Amino acid sequence: MSADFTFRKKAVGSLTGSIGVYILCDLDNVPVYVGQSKAGIRKRVQRHLTSARSDVIANRQIDVWEIAFVWEYPVGEKSELDQLEAILFHHCNSKSRLMNGTNPLKPSQDLGVPKPSKMVQVMTDEEISDRLKTELRLPRQASHYAQIIAHFVAVKNSDQIAQAMDAHFERLAKYHAMMLSSSSAD
Repeated sequence: MSADFTFRKKAVGSLTGSIGVYILCDLDNVPVYVGQSKAGIRKRVQRHLTSARSDVIANRQIDVWEIAFVWEYPVGEKSELDQLEAILFHHCNSKSRLMNGTNPLKPSQDLGVPKPSKMVQVMTDEEISDRLKTELRLPRQASHYAQIIAHFVAVKNSDQIAQAMDAHFERLAKYHAMMLSSSSAD
C-alpha cells in the first residue's frame, strides 16, 4: 500500500503553528524522536516528514516510513523550549531509546512530565495496519540499519549517530524476534 499523502498533509496541517516541542512516534505510537521548533511545530514536523532540510533524516537517524503519530507540546516563550525538550527526551528515552541528533542535559530536578496538548495520527489506519506486518517491517528495519551503519562509517562518526544505531539495532532485534515467534507458531 502506498502512502496517502493527502491524509498526511491534512493531519500535519492540524498541528499547531505555535512554537514548542514535539514527539515523533512510530507505528506502535512509541516515541522515536523528541524535537523543538522555534518557527512552529507544524512547519518543523512537515520538514521531517518530507525529508526537506532535516538533519535526522539526512543522517539516517529516523525512518519516515515508521512515523505514524505526532504529539505536540506548544509553549508560550522560547525560553521554555530547552527545559521541556529535556524533560520529554529523558522521560521517553528511559522507556525506549530515541534517535535524536542531540541529547539535552537531564533536568536537575523532577518537574513532572506534561501530557501532550494534541496527538495527531499522520498515517491512515490502513497504512498503519499494513506496515505493522512483520514481513514488511523487519526487512525495512534491516535495510535502514545497514544505511545508518554506512552513514556512520563513511560520513559522520558521532555519538548521536551511534545512539541512533543502538536504537535501530534494538528495533531490529525486536522485529527479528517477532518474525521468529510468528513462524514457530505455524
